[in-house]
Amino acid sequence: MTGETRVPPEKAAIIGALPLWQGEISIAPLLGGISNESWLVRDEQGGHVVRFGKDYPFHHVIREREIMTARAAEAAGFAPAVEFAGPGVMVSRHLSAHTFNAGDVRGNIDGLARLIRDFHREMGRHVSGPGFIFWPFHVIRDYARTLRTGGSRKLADLPRYLALADELEEAQIPLPIIFSHNDLLPANFLDDGNRLWLIDFEYAGFSTAMFDLAGVSSNAGFSATETNTLLRAYFGEAPSRDLLRAMAAMQCASLLREAMWSMASELYLNAPGTDYPAYTEENLARFEIALDHYRSVYGKKT
Repeated sequence: MTGETRVPPEKAAIIGALPLWQGEISIAPLLGGISNESWLVRDEQGGHVVRFGKDYPFHHVIREREIMTARAAEAAGFAPAVEFAGPGVMVSRHLSAHTFNAGDVRGNIDGLARLIRDFHREMGRHVSGPGFIFWPFHVIRDYARTLRTGGSRKLADLPRYLALADELEEAQIPLPIIFSHNDLLPANFLDDGNRLWLIDFEYAGFSTAMFDLAGVSSNAGFSATETNTLLRAYFGEAPSRDLLRAMAAMQCASLLREAMWSMASELYLNAPGTDYPAYTEENLARFEIALDHYRSVYGKKT
């Protein structure tokens, strides 16, 4: 084994004992995750991503469901191959691909709309086991319970967040139930030069298209014009005012959910190098800007 100086010996031993390596291996950390620990392992077969993570009930994350979804996404042609899975660990084929940033997302709106639409249409045929519903307004309400129980520093703000969740939920419109990703941060898109890929399925489940569309747009800082382009590309027609209103409300909900995710993480996670309070405040600031825009265009609930 080579490269052990870059990883703690106990972690190198765990990785080295996984039953899939061919020949000598090298290990290097994969940086950027804010809840899971990932390592790039190379052997005679090429590169592999070793991802460690346990169940996070406070985030509604169940690893068995994540592994099932990753395998379903592989079968449907959206994600790299799952090469091994065991308690607390999953190994996927490493793609020699570019990890997107916000600028990449804004520069590939049509391609991402097609990818997201295809994912929504196809994944329901491949997932198995009990159906899991991801409804962001339920998630926000459940985070509020978690934050109360944990004594969050944001306790005084929870009544306002819950009232806003009600207001933003009322702006939603009926849409078909599909299987969605629900964590479309820019870094979860990869481009290998020939095609786009999706990774990280911790939060995937049945929902409507709106949260994924709002997530990809709000996480990448879309302008109103870019949001319209995304909706037109996804739905195949110019968005109605009701759809635009629902989208603007869901963009707010996406940012509020991400901020409350970080508040819960402040209590229960400790990823090295991650400043959860700073991430909370960053997303709250973005949320307030989005909320001001939403109310300036569509008015405030009375």
